[in-house]
Amino acid sequence: MKILVYSVNFAPEPTGIGKYSGEMAAWLAERGHTVRVVAAPPYYPRWKLAAGYRWPPYRREQLGQVDVWRAPIWVPKSPGGFARIFHLFSFAVSSLPIMLGQVFWRPNLVLTIAPAMLCAPVGVMVARLCGARAWLHLQDFEIDVAFRMGLLKGKLFQRPVLALERWVLRRFDRVSSISNRMVERLIQKQVPVARTQYFPNWVDTAMIDSCMRSGRYRAQLGISPNTVVALFSGTLGGKQGLMILPEVAKILKNREDVMIVICGDGVMKSALLSATDAMANVRFLPLQPLERLGELLCMADIHLLPQSLGAADLVLPSKLSGMMASGRPVIATCQKGTELDSLVSRCGLVVPPKNAAALAAAILQLTDDALTRQELGRNARAIVETEFERDAVLNRVFTPVIAKKQ
Repeated sequence: MKILVYSVNFAPEPTGIGKYSGEMAAWLAERGHTVRVVAAPPYYPRWKLAAGYRWPPYRREQLGQVDVWRAPIWVPKSPGGFARIFHLFSFAVSSLPIMLGQVFWRPNLVLTIAPAMLCAPVGVMVARLCGARAWLHLQDFEIDVAFRMGLLKGKLFQRPVLALERWVLRRFDRVSSISNRMVERLIQKQVPVARTQYFPNWVDTAMIDSCMRSGRYRAQLGISPNTVVALFSGTLGGKQGLMILPEVAKILKNREDVMIVICGDGVMKSALLSATDAMANVRFLPLQPLERLGELLCMADIHLLPQSLGAADLVLPSKLSGMMASGRPVIATCQKGTELDSLVSRCGLVVPPKNAAALAAAILQLTDDALTRQELGRNARAIVETEFERDAVLNRVFTPVIAKKQ
């Protein structure tokens, strides 16, 4: 089967959408399918083009068994509001000639991965031109999030934009998303139920072993084996509500047995560094290579998952499955009744968003109760193994598609 993947982000970052699209493409190629990818050069999460990708602007490369075509993208220094829109629009325009050229390859399936709703019309158009099935996969509802968080404003502007989004969604043969609540949201946006698909983010459980030793990281950061590490690892972006972490560190400054570690890169890093300057109970790590992801996650005794109030049930953080696979409990800031709440409550604690005192209290609760930490960690690993294991998820989602083609 010929499969064309259209995704702004595609590898090699160890977290985020690029990681999932990269793993999925490799998995499909390993099973005998011919996979092509049209993507931007690597730039995420640093919001800076990776070394060696400035020129030539268009290129073709082979990553394993996957044929990758790169098209240029404008990367803003401050990715907010209309700058982010133009950023994605630049890729939609620059990638259009490459996507149109794929019509002559005649793929059987065109899979467009968002965020990048601006690319969705191109994806469905190419599918129709070559008689392929058109599939849109949504990692989050970027338009809803942008309006709810104030990145985009104006009721008069919002109404036509959401109407256009509904029109585009209904053009696809299949529209999938990563949580059941997000699938329900698709139905609210008038996507026929029969065309929707639950397609959760998965985790390669072989890569993250809950028994991994993390002594190298603790030694590197000067953290003793007896100190409880509360780790945030992922993109340091605006949707996570990360500025709660310096507040928590200030509350816990007298607890020498607790260390907050922040690992990653993104637009919020400089603000976090400034806010935690001279705090002895905070350590930073840059984005770590994929091959050390398991070791990094297993350094934690507790995983922290802060989220902005406005993002509830419009996103389900991709980093969560890796946290759970490490066999450590998770503390999330989210509203009760959300899907994030229902999942994390089975393997950790949930506190209200923007409540630093509650988050600090939850960290102390688990710090002082090692048995509960261990029990919740075992629950986390068991959930991943039964619901989010990579091969099981991808087989469940792709087998009906491949069978229908055959």
